[in-house]
Amino acid sequence: MADVPKLLGGRYEVGELLGRGGMAEVHQGYDSRLGRQVAIKMLRSELARDHTFLARFSREAQSAAGLNHASIVAVYDHGEDAVAQAGGATVKVPYIVMEFVDGHTLREVLTERGPIEPVEAMKITEGVLDALAYSHRMGIVHRDIKPANVMITQDGTVKVMDFGIARAMADANATMTQTQAVVGTAQYLSPEQAQGQNVDARSDLYSTGCMLFELLTDRPPFRGDSPVAIAYQHVGEKPPAPSRFSGGVSEDLDAVVLHSLAKAREARYQDANQFRADLQAVRLGRPISDAARGSAAAHAGAAALGGAAVSTLTEAARTEQLAALDADGEPTSAYGMLPPGGATDTFPAIGGEQERAKRGPAAYILLTLAAIAALGLLVFGVSTYFGTAAPPKISVPRVVGDPEQTAVATLARVGLTSRSTPQQSDTVPTGEVISQDPGAGTEVADGSTVRLAVSSGPASVGVPDLRGKSLAEATSLLSDLGLSVGTVEKVNDPSAEKDQVIDSNPGSGASVAPASTVNLRVGTGKVDVPNVVGKSQNDALRLLAESNLTAESDFTVTSAVPEGRITEQTPASGTVDIGSTVKIVVSQKEPPTPSPTPPPPSPTPSPTPSPSPSPSETATPSPSPSPSPSPSASP
Repeated sequence: MADVPKLLGGRYEVGELLGRGGMAEVHQGYDSRLGRQVAIKMLRSELARDHTFLARFSREAQSAAGLNHASIVAVYDHGEDAVAQAGGATVKVPYIVMEFVDGHTLREVLTERGPIEPVEAMKITEGVLDALAYSHRMGIVHRDIKPANVMITQDGTVKVMDFGIARAMADANATMTQTQAVVGTAQYLSPEQAQGQNVDARSDLYSTGCMLFELLTDRPPFRGDSPVAIAYQHVGEKPPAPSRFSGGVSEDLDAVVLHSLAKAREARYQDANQFRADLQAVRLGRPISDAARGSAAAHAGAAALGGAAVSTLTEAARTEQLAALDADGEPTSAYGMLPPGGATDTFPAIGGEQERAKRGPAAYILLTLAAIAALGLLVFGVSTYFGTAAPPKISVPRVVGDPEQTAVATLARVGLTSRSTPQQSDTVPTGEVISQDPGAGTEVADGSTVRLAVSSGPASVGVPDLRGKSLAEATSLLSDLGLSVGTVEKVNDPSAEKDQVIDSNPGSGASVAPASTVNLRVGTGKVDVPNVVGKSQNDALRLLAESNLTAESDFTVTSAVPEGRITEQTPASGTVDIGSTVKIVVSQKEPPTPSPTPPPPSPTPSPTPSPSPSPSETATPSPSPSPSPSPSASP
């Protein structure tokens, strides 16, 4: 690599070296314009000499910059700048500016810690699959998933990096001579990559399966003396189960890993969400998919028949694959050539002149009989080769009514491939096989293709009545019908509690296409306070009741407002919770002031009456007591 510049693009300050690979160096940097830390990846100077690569790299960097996901390292900018070489010459080196991630790559974690606990390994892989599910929806295939391209931040967040770079490298292979860069690392190459075929999202899933295998066992599924030897194994050897190397791996986790490493693209996971769902099922103790169980059963059957799997690649096929690998951009010298096969002139001769001299007539008789027997075997072999013995046929199993993944796995177990075509159906659940061709029981040659018509669901779906349902209930109802929630508008509605659906668009009963979105208006649980000042008491109570509010009345005496009108309210305006109390003040008239009462007229004088006798005078006199008898005169 040329000398490292101090400033790139007039704004990016280049700091300490963070890492170095076969294709680039990564430095810590600082964006002086936006005032933030960044990571700057500068590609090798020899890549900059190819203008076709620079154009493709620019396009791929722009595509990668459009990825906005929490588990993907963001690409902020890209460009090229002049870098001085040791001899004084300058070359333009392409660079990309990325999000700076404070953490470690999975490669560093494996080097320091060794194998990772299954639960943690599954969580990390789920994060990678979450990023891949998003990138695949955006039309970008990574092509180089491996531990060195996955980072774990200090808080445990998974970050996948280098989206788009592998694609640019692969597209430029036809015009570039790469001496050290490999498009895809041999330990994680999918079989289709190893054979130079086009790749798709399922190739990333195979590489993710290889990475998960290594997280669990601290070794990749295939090892070899050279990248070509490893590539051969990806194409023709059955992978071992992870539990062979780690006792903590369960049977279900074995099945998930082996299903992700299926050789045929149609026989492995078809998208990242399926892979992630099975990992979550294992982690949460739930049943895994039938397809994964089928792959495990097929693997166990192969092991029972022959122990270690035996490669079916012929020498010609190996040579053809080597040529494909070379055409994919990697020089033959980097992988190493296999020794030529088929020649016998290097084997030592059996015996010599002295040995032949010792042979008697009996020996020659035995040799003659052996020659006749060999001739008979040769005739039998030739007749068989030219078709007198028909090759064995395979009875096509019935897969109608099975989920697509199960059907694909069932056909793969008996040596058949499959091709799926979506077909609308109002009666067959989405994802199930409607029909197959050839039909069940048909005798076909090994490796034949069975065409499957898979239900894509009904042509249209009726929107259910969601009014009054909670947002969670509405989401579940729509999901059951293959629909999803679109925008959710929060509305202050007195008739709707918090997160209760008011109405939908399209409305109830409308027919929409499968996988459509339905927009919802839901309540906030709040209501706007109406202004009732100046209204009559009856009107004010009615308006507050219609707003689902409670009124608390008070009265005041005033002559400025007609009687029975609202003079003030609390709160006067704003938004409150449904059912809140609003205090209102009602006017009353002042009570009338009473007029003064005139004093009574003076009484007319009347003649003065005679003085009434006192009670003692008017009382009836008591009878006088009888006089006591005088004492008798003494005689």
